[in-house]
Amino acid sequence: MTLAITPGTVTTVPAVVGSDLRVPLVTGERVSYANLDHAASAPCLQEVRDAVDELLPWYASVHRGAGFASQVSTRVYEQARDRIRKFVGAHSSDTVVFTRNTTDSLNLLARSVPRGTAVVLFDSEHHAALLPWRGPNVQRIPALAKESNTAFGAAAAVVALDRALAAAPVGPRLVIVTGASNVTGELWPVAELARVAHSHGARIALDAAQLAPHRPINVRELGVDYIAFSGHKIYAPFGAGVLVGRADWLQQAQPYLVGGGATSKVTDHGDRLGVAWSAVPERHEAGSPNVVGVHALAAACEILSRHWEQTVAHEQELLQRLREGLRGVPGFRELSILTDADKVGVVSFTISGFDAGFLAAALSCEYGIGVRDGAFCAHVIVGRLVKQVGSHEERAVRASIGLGTTTEHVDRLVAALRTLVTEGPKWTYTQRDGRWVPEDDSRTLPPFLA
Repeated sequence: MTLAITPGTVTTVPAVVGSDLRVPLVTGERVSYANLDHAASAPCLQEVRDAVDELLPWYASVHRGAGFASQVSTRVYEQARDRIRKFVGAHSSDTVVFTRNTTDSLNLLARSVPRGTAVVLFDSEHHAALLPWRGPNVQRIPALAKESNTAFGAAAAVVALDRALAAAPVGPRLVIVTGASNVTGELWPVAELARVAHSHGARIALDAAQLAPHRPINVRELGVDYIAFSGHKIYAPFGAGVLVGRADWLQQAQPYLVGGGATSKVTDHGDRLGVAWSAVPERHEAGSPNVVGVHALAAACEILSRHWEQTVAHEQELLQRLREGLRGVPGFRELSILTDADKVGVVSFTISGFDAGFLAAALSCEYGIGVRDGAFCAHVIVGRLVKQVGSHEERAVRASIGLGTTTEHVDRLVAALRTLVTEGPKWTYTQRDGRWVPEDDSRTLPPFLA
């Protein structure tokens, strides 16, 4: 465990691997790394690493091995379904399909919906939720009023969905919604949107990639039919993700991938092969499964479940400190979609007169701070939001908080930005292949990359 101290509060949260990491600066110093890029990928929890180390001696083939180690690995893999089902409060009848990540999960769902399904979603979605849905039956609801380029509130989002579904074609319908925006961190009114979806006979899928690391989730209370999230965002970066939800569409669909595991029997008929596909979830899990990643994902879910109160308090106190500090930086403009929403620990912003990529490079090179710059795989909404705050670029800076964040990290970012804006950088930078890089960079990579 590590102590994260905020004014008047001591909050105990699970510890992460790399909390003692030190990185080189272009000035020749080494400083502790301030990881403020949790929204992209979170570090590994120390308890998750321990769980992986415990499994590795027993690692073996899953489902088809007679050896005792194979039986252990198979039990680990299958028990993970129940552990994750419990984490999200799913129905006992819901299927749990393991994937590579949220993108993989939502593409699987997109491949499994019945032909002619009308799909409704907001255009503020991350590309993982925005791009898999194509064709004339897809309706995208603008998250900003195009005429005034202004954001709307949660109630307006619910009304917009109600109108869109009322105009949708007759037949199966599916709503896609994010739980927490990876651009702004704002929490969407999922339960209210689910009630509207069901009132129109539609199902609803929740992209929980940014929500799962920050808030407890109960899909029965929210009323969602499907949920997808990734291990790498929930402190288990071992290549596993998951799709949990109603089994019927997934059972009726052709396998997402074809190969071993997805088949119950293959027969030779001379000029063709006869294939009997497995039932879900194995139907969509062809190939040797990532038992280590799945075990890590399930372990992270259980660890977070034991520490929600501390986790939420830790992040909210740091988020308040971050936002208050950034408001004092000249030219700071925060991006926002839902004007009245609660937030998880994500702040995206522009600073007047400064390129986002330059700021990110200087923060890294001169201060040892990791942030994200760009459009965060949400190009449509970021392009509109930066125009809303008066920027001519289509890029922003994103600082995101997690269990590895400390008050020192937050204060260092605020002070560094204020210095960069008022005094300029200490180093000279140039653009190379579209990225800002420091000139005469003598920093060396760690020995294992030599």
